[in-house]
Amino acid sequence: MRLKRKLALIACIFCLLISSTSLFAQSNIVEKYGQLSVKGNYIVGEHGDTVQLRGMSLFWSQWMSQYYNPFVVKYLKDKWKCTVIRAAMGVDMGGYADSRASEREKVMTIVDAAIKNGIYVIIDYHSHEAHANPDMAKKFFADMAKKYGKYPNVLYEIYNEPLNYVSWSKDIKPYAETVIESIRQYDPDNIVIIGTRQWSQMVSEAAVDPVKDTNSAYTLHFYAGSHKQWLRDEAKKAMDKGIALFVTEFGTCHASGNGSYDPEETRLWFDFMDKYKISWCNWSIADKDETASALKPGGFSAGGWEDSDLTPSGQLVRDEMILKNTPIVPLKKK
Repeated sequence: MRLKRKLALIACIFCLLISSTSLFAQSNIVEKYGQLSVKGNYIVGEHGDTVQLRGMSLFWSQWMSQYYNPFVVKYLKDKWKCTVIRAAMGVDMGGYADSRASEREKVMTIVDAAIKNGIYVIIDYHSHEAHANPDMAKKFFADMAKKYGKYPNVLYEIYNEPLNYVSWSKDIKPYAETVIESIRQYDPDNIVIIGTRQWSQMVSEAAVDPVKDTNSAYTLHFYAGSHKQWLRDEAKKAMDKGIALFVTEFGTCHASGNGSYDPEETRLWFDFMDKYKISWCNWSIADKDETASALKPGGFSAGGWEDSDLTPSGQLVRDEMILKNTPIVPLKKK
């Protein structure tokens, strides 16, 4: 009996040592969770862990290109503990539709830096009317999937914010399914995130009539000064029907990106997203003179920001990420 107990004890110690070695070997979020997928209401890692990512969105690429560089990505990962970054490639208004090579290059710069730094990255097709030109979106995402589909870091956001006058079933869903098909021919594994009607708020419509792709999540956007309990109720109604949500963009202020800063309502949203393990990206790393910007005008383009460089919104979101993301991945043992 004593021998059996000793052997059992040795086995337990061995398992703990293996677990400890594996734990300390993880130096970044992608090493910890690996290939992500959608399971019911949740995003899960390749070992079945429920995953909640917290990070930052960049601004429209054609207007804040100075922050589309690897130094920003590294700084956000190291100092703000970002686990995901969103490359918001502007499509219209002087964006990708007019300058395909240069806007595509900005996205690839961010994706390459995210892969190097071991964080997740959202390739965001930042448009309000993407369904009007599905062929352009299909070509873009096929190229991205062909280039990056082998990396578990990548998620595809195929339609940022459909407007309020379009139909989910007649306009957005058919667009989504044809674009997803172009992605899946090269990338069968990485998650696709689909915009919903009315600036990505009417998620329950998508929940009633979801796309055929089972590895897709649905976009929910909010601005805390405008979107309060009614939108959290809408989100809960959608989740009750079985879909997964991803808040790929939110602000701490009015929906215009300006107006009064609302930390109290933002914290209610943080609590809601934590409760249901909803991943998020804050809008945005930009120095535009508006409330939603994380940086004050003139913010340095390569990171290294002091408290004095940050807006109240930037400080709130940075502190939230440091508090909640830091424990997720332990430091690599030296």
